[in-house]
This record gives sequence, structure tokens and C-alpha cells, in this order.
Amino acid sequence: MKRPVKPIIRVLRIVMPLVALVCAITLPPWPGIKAWLAPLPPTVQQQVDDAVADGLDGVIVYVDRAGQPPCFYAAGWKDFAHRVPADPHALFKIASISKLYIAAATAKLVSQHVLSLDDTVAQRLPELAAHIANADRITLRMLLQHRSGIPNFVDAKGFDWGNQQGDRHAPLKLVLDQPADFAPDAKREYSNTNYLLIGAILDRVLGYPHQRYIEQQILQPLGLTHTFTSMHQVNLDELASGRHYHVDADMKALDFETPGGSMIATAQDVGVFLRALNDGTLLGKDAQAIYAATYDFGHKGWLPGYQSIARYHKDIDTVVVMFASTTGGDVELLVNVVYGRVVRIVRAQTPTGDREPD
Repeated sequence: MKRPVKPIIRVLRIVMPLVALVCAITLPPWPGIKAWLAPLPPTVQQQVDDAVADGLDGVIVYVDRAGQPPCFYAAGWKDFAHRVPADPHALFKIASISKLYIAAATAKLVSQHVLSLDDTVAQRLPELAAHIANADRITLRMLLQHRSGIPNFVDAKGFDWGNQQGDRHAPLKLVLDQPADFAPDAKREYSNTNYLLIGAILDRVLGYPHQRYIEQQILQPLGLTHTFTSMHQVNLDELASGRHYHVDADMKALDFETPGGSMIATAQDVGVFLRALNDGTLLGKDAQAIYAATYDFGHKGWLPGYQSIARYHKDIDTVVVMFASTTGGDVELLVNVVYGRVVRIVRAQTPTGDREPD
């Protein structure tokens, strides 16, 4: 005998919202919610201290107001296992903030007519044409803008954040001969594979690793002596620890060499780069226009044990960079909330007359 459908539907309409409410009450990201609800402290340092009290192992904040000396803030630990206090000048894995440097390098090469934004993957990497869906239609512009439809290798079967990623080409194999996520240029969907491929294209046209081009054309002109394109260039004692919840090991030694996620820097170096990227002093007029039409002027980064946010805030002409040495659990929301609160504090401390119009 069939059960009456309508009564069941009526019961579900009553029960499901209650289930959702119970889940929201019992399983919310409490640290982030607590930080969001707390009164805003008067100083950035107090906010950074509060963030550590709420569950972050270490926090670094760099604030660069135009026309003023930069300010540095830190709390928690640089090395939590050995109880070494947080150092605002420590090196940090900046993860996907690395994509800004690759995009800037690409804009420079396009402005010099070494590349064209309309070049396709099939043209520049012909050996991959038969293994990447729509390779003859996916352009460099689409790769830069995450509009290619190529699957994100970090979501592919077989990818494990807990494994060493020392072979920067290995992740590409996880998505070769796979169907596209969507048609080229149909929408924007973030994929780390895009920047892995851009790195390969730059290597091909330059005839040498694109990391060297970034060092020579971006880092050296800005005097960024504490920015590195690979962990292998770094003394690990200078690198801040990173901890992922429920994992005992320090994430510091976990290598990640894939283009678009491999760089290491201090907060100050990231801040100097970001201001130069935004005000045009890094790229020049032509390359700046190309960059502005293709990619973002700020970014977030995530690797196991490491979260980072770097943005320029035009209304107060200020760069704010924040590093947090904890991932997993409920801390992703907490990091975003804390960054927003830091910016609110900085904005409140900026005289109205010093602000630039949006």
C-alpha cells in the first residue's frame, strides 16, 4: 500500500528547517562568530592579540598608510613547538598570493609583445593539445582570469595536501584527459591548474624558468630581498611555523613547488609589492592597463598551516597584509573576520581628510 505523499511532504517542510536550525546551533564556526560579535578594539595590536586568544597560533599584520612609516604587529608564536614568539619580519608561505606575481610577469611580457592574451594553450603548449579539453579555444587571458574550464588539480582524485608537492609538474597529470568543468569563457571558476599552465607557458617563451624572470623584473627593481620563489631558497629557521588542526607535525617542511602557490615572503615585502602593483610604479602604463584588464590587485592564500590576505584599500590609500599560521577546524572564517576587523580599525584611525574617494 502506498503512503500518502502530501502528508509526508508537509512533515518534511516542518522537520527540515528544524534540522537546519539545530545544525546551525550545534555545528557553527564559533571562533569566527565570536570574533565577529565582539566589540571592536581600539588598536590593531589588541585585535591581533584577541585573534590568538580565539585560536590562531600566530598572527602577523603589516599596515602601510601612504606617507607614513609602515606599522608591524604580531602575536602568538613563530615556532609553536619551541615557543618562539611571533616575529612580524618572519618569512611565510604566501600560497596563492604568488599568482599576483605571475600575472604581473605575464602582463609585462604581453606589453613587450612576447606573448598575446589571445594565444591559446594549443599554440603555446602543443604537446598538451590532445590532453586538455578545448586547448585550441582556451586563451592566455582565460587562464589568467580563471575562465578556462580546466579542472582544479587540488580537487582531482589522487591529490593530497598532506603529500610533498616538490614536483611542480606532477599535479597537472591529475587533470589531463579529463572533461572540462565548463566551456571556455562561459564563467569564472578558480582553478590552480590555470596558473600552473601559465608558468609553463612563461618558461617556454622565456627559454628559462619564469621564477628567474620574476626575480629579475619584479623583485630586484623593488628591492624585495625577502621574497623567494621556492622554499629551497630559504633557511627554514627563518620561516614561520604552520599548524593544521588535528595534525601534530609542523607544516613548515611540507614542500609546495607548483607555480601560483610556491612563493615565500615577509609581510613587508608583500606589502611593498602590492602597493607598487596598485599604483602603477611596478609595471608602467602599458603593462598596468593589461594587468588591470585581466586580474585582481589583491589576493588570499592557503596552504596547510598557512593563511594569508593581502589587499590595497583605495578609500584610505592603505595596504594591509595579514598572515595566520593555523588552518583547519573553524579558523578559516576566523581569519577572514579578523582581517576585516583590522581594516575597520585602520579605517577608523585614518582622518577623513586623508582618505581618497572610492
